[in-house]
Amino acid sequence: MSVLLQVQGLAVAYGHIDAVKEVSFELNQGEITALVGANGAGKSTTLLALSGLLRPKAGTVHFDGENITGLASHEIVRRGIVQVAEGRAILTTLTVRENLDLGAYTRRDGAGVADSLERVYDLFPVLKERTRQYAGNLSGGEQQMLAIGRALMAKPRLLLLDEPSMGLAPLLVQEIFRTLVQINKDGLTILLVEQNVRQALKISAHGYVLETGHVVLADTGARLLVDPKVAEHYLGG
Repeated sequence: MSVLLQVQGLAVAYGHIDAVKEVSFELNQGEITALVGANGAGKSTTLLALSGLLRPKAGTVHFDGENITGLASHEIVRRGIVQVAEGRAILTTLTVRENLDLGAYTRRDGAGVADSLERVYDLFPVLKERTRQYAGNLSGGEQQMLAIGRALMAKPRLLLLDEPSMGLAPLLVQEIFRTLVQINKDGLTILLVEQNVRQALKISAHGYVLETGHVVLADTGARLLVDPKVAEHYLGG
């Protein structure tokens, strides 16, 4: 299986505070990979650096063999890396459809955009039902669906997801994770940052555990689920 994303020695700082220190990992094409750890471990900072919203202090990021370290965020989107931010970041004063259309702003293939829209509506029928409603009137779960749908409209090759289960009821969490498995089966590579460690590792081929800006464990998702250190610190037993 080919490596799609390779991160080597990534370091990111906020002023004089080092949030990510010498982080290295790989993502295989077509797999879900989980990046897990406690609050403040550096997970979200890593995603922000990968998507071009933070500039790395050191290290390199290669995507499909190309060095994309330090590229502007819009250039990274054009290469096929799209992030769903923590907190969803939808535009609440625009309609559901307008939010989805914004996701496709870099595309010029009208027929392909229409196909992507139908796929999003297939995945999330409630968005089709509420296509003309303002996004701010959606429930938290529906807003998360919209955030994922908007990202899919960009036709990404790699989807970065930051805490998609945050603030959602358990049944909605299950629905979101089922959808992630479904879009992965369609061939989309996913990097998942998630505090719900058990759920994340269950659907992931591989996982990396971050602590204070370092990768401290790396293995398959299945092995990490039964690793005593993971169980003790993240699975409540």
